[in-house]
Amino acid sequence: MGSIFKPKMMPLPPVQPAPPPPSSELSQEEKDAIAAEQRAMDRRRKGRKSTILTGPLGVEEEAETESKTLLGS
Repeated sequence: MGSIFKPKMMPLPPVQPAPPPPSSELSQEEKDAIAAEQRAMDRRRKGRKSTILTGPLGVEEEAETESKTLLGS
């Protein structure tokens, strides 16, 4: 009765060693490609810069809080 309720377990496969980490050193071609991509991103970003009317701290001009009303004040 024990073999019906407890099936035999298959042996686990052997553990594979971890692959070596990729080298962090870039070749000159990769460095040139990254630099070209960064220049292209800067060029695209430069075109949108003129449409931004606020700075990192928000609107830099004074707000107009007083205005004339129809009642004459």
